[in-house]
Amino acid sequence: MTRIGFYSGSFDPVTIGHMDVIARAARLVDRLVIGIGVHPAKVPMFSEGERVEMLEAETRALAKAGGCRIEIVTFADLAIDAARRHKAGVIFRGLRDGTDFDYEMQMAGMNGAMAPEVETVFVAASPRVRHVAANLVRQVAAMGGDVKDFVSPAVARRLKSKTKSIR
Repeated sequence: MTRIGFYSGSFDPVTIGHMDVIARAARLVDRLVIGIGVHPAKVPMFSEGERVEMLEAETRALAKAGGCRIEIVTFADLAIDAARRHKAGVIFRGLRDGTDFDYEMQMAGMNGAMAPEVETVFVAASPRVRHVAANLVRQVAAMGGDVKDFVSPAVARRLKSKTKSIR
């Protein structure tokens, strides 16, 4: 039986915090589906296609090394519905702090009520990435700050290029 996990987020951009959760989740399943949430009311810095490209590039080596098949998808409905569509038995959620925990517990409860066959597994962020949040990374980049400690070099280059066109 193939163990399938689902990890969702906006990944705008993908950070070292996201990659920490992805790497650890990939060790627990045979196939990890990473779902990029696309919501018409939100205006992301990076397009849907750019986020897919970034995640594919960032996870390529991890998938090769770990033996876990990683698939990048987009979805515009509920994460639990996307997880079910991809036959995931588990949803992975990263936790940075108590605020994340409170919110994610509510989401786990709602998801559990809607899809009791799908478990939620919380992955506590490693101490070295606990402070990293994509919205803060975007703010630092937009104001010309150095983001090298929060994203990969490739993502940092994309951020620099994107914020130059904004300023």
